[in-house]
Amino acid sequence: QVQLVESGGGLVQAGDSLRLSCAASGGTFSGRAMGWFRQAPGKEREFVAAITWNGGSTYYADFVKGRFTISRDNGKNTVYLQMSSLKPEDTAVYYCAANRRVYATMSVADCGDSKEYRYWGQGTQVTVSS
Repeated sequence: QVQLVESGGGLVQAGDSLRLSCAASGGTFSGRAMGWFRQAPGKEREFVAAITWNGGSTYYADFVKGRFTISRDNGKNTVYLQMSSLKPEDTAVYYCAANRRVYATMSVADCGDSKEYRYWGQGTQVTVSS
């Protein structure tokens, strides 16, 4: 069982930056791909970014490419989402998630599929004002 706790959300202005953190405990973190998803009010949860278990590959939704960077520190059991050039449409609750498989190779399609993730954090609110 992996427990995930996100932090770092807040209220910022358009163009600002934020770094989200997701601390893992209680299970195998270093062997799992990790993802960030978000959900805005009245909308479906959507994929934001993912990183393979060893950090060797990263994947991004088109709407964040060039603005967001996902990274991980397996020594600290933590995954990060560095967000820059934030826009009001980035306002959402951001969730980190741990993949259901350990030391698995993920396809691009798998990375964005929420069903591939077994463990979820409680979310952190990001609000971007215009």
